[in-house]
Amino acid sequence: MSDGTATVLFDEASIAARVEDMARGIVAARPRDLIAIPIMTGAFVFAADLLRALHRAGLAPEVDFLQVASYGAGTTSSGQIRLMRELRARIEDRDALLIDDILESGRTLAFARKLLIERGARRVMTAALLEKPHKKEIAIHADFVGFSCPDRFVVGYGMDHAGFYRQLPYVGVIEGV
Repeated sequence: MSDGTATVLFDEASIAARVEDMARGIVAARPRDLIAIPIMTGAFVFAADLLRALHRAGLAPEVDFLQVASYGAGTTSSGQIRLMRELRARIEDRDALLIDDILESGRTLAFARKLLIERGARRVMTAALLEKPHKKEIAIHADFVGFSCPDRFVVGYGMDHAGFYRQLPYVGVIEGV
């Protein structure tokens, strides 16, 4: 379906530098008993790089995964968030860092944040690689944001179009989508 290329929006070097900056900001927030929780599947590349940057900055969080879905194979959210994979780790009385690929409507991050609070997290911090501030439907802000993103459908660096493009080392756009 794809030849695996897209027009570069945020290049590999810019992403790497920004992820290091975000890690320093997270360390400066002085989390206690931190658990990092990537929201799968789109955040897996960003989360891996952020976790390594956190290690270099002196943090060693436990890691567990949460999987939610709202897109399916389309390019727009259905508006309904479904929990696809439960957390396995203990969350009560711990600081949590939710890691997401893109903050767009705000529904996914709000859903995940509420879930962690209901399960007893002491503090829930949020990190998103990309934010589309003009697309938000829910008033939620990520504590740590990589880049403000234009209103384009983006792929790469873990984000996909119908399962393709996740492998790209940059964030890009494909024409006509």
